[in-house]
Amino acid sequence: MAVRHRLIRTSPRAVWSVLEDGTRYADWVVGTSSSEPVRGHWPDVGSAIGYEVRFGPLCLTNETVVRRCVPGEALELEAKAGPLGTARIAIELRPWGDHCLVIVDEHPLRGAGGLVHNVGVEALIQIRHRAMLARLAKLCEDEAAEEERRRPMGQVVAPEPDAGGARA
Repeated sequence: MAVRHRLIRTSPRAVWSVLEDGTRYADWVVGTSSSEPVRGHWPDVGSAIGYEVRFGPLCLTNETVVRRCVPGEALELEAKAGPLGTARIAIELRPWGDHCLVIVDEHPLRGAGGLVHNVGVEALIQIRHRAMLARLAKLCEDEAAEEERRRPMGQVVAPEPDAGGARA
């Protein structure tokens, strides 16, 4: 299983606001060129987003379905990859002081992907996750910095409940 984590310097609430927006996956998921909700209300269980992956002139479309959702804490997805089958992707958010520890766990679930899964594939998934979490961190941290810049001088921000004093 490819498990990777990253400490993102903003609150779990700020990270969740990106995860719960099905139109923003292409902003941080490596290899995805566009995404949009196609079924249900993202990220409710059973809802789905459609996405495109481009390889030069080739364009592949597929979808990712929500299998488990604990708002603000966990999102488990089943990503369809055509003839390769599907993958389970679990994203967990943990408060870590004023920040958010994001843990991503991905492995083949159904189809041919499980047959070709080996140490080499695992290494490629780790590299992809490193880039994906870096993009997610940049997106969330940049948005938090912009929100901080817009906040009126001297405004006091109450900490989030049960978030170790994290600021919204």
